Amino acid sequence: MRRVYYLATCDTCKRVIKELNLPADFEKQEIKQQDITVKELEELRKLAGSYEALFSKRAKLYKERGLKDENLSEADFKQFILEHYTFLSRPVIVNGSEIFVGSSRKTVEAAKSSIHGL
Repeated sequence: MRRVYYLATCDTCKRVIKELNLPADFEKQEIKQQDITVKELEELRKLAGSYEALFSKRAKLYKERGLKDENLSEADFKQFILEHYTFLSRPVIVNGSEIFVGSSRKTVEAAKSSIHGL
């Protein structure tokens, strides 16, 4: 699978996708318009190693709900991501058996190398 999960209103997602210069065979899934399914999230977890690795602790709802003060389990991370798109760290780039989560320079460069074979 070659897919990117992103938010169309997110300037960072737009910048990263533009910088990656994704090939035509990459599927783009806008997570506000098309919710992530349980099956998709489970596949992402297998690649990332945990639901926590996919979870955004920068999300506005994370702070508003006081989740930083709670001891969240893997089941909690999964449930929150399925409940609201904002809890997914973005963008998530899947290139075959590799996954790249977030927009750090290191992550974007690793994704670029994987995608373009640099």
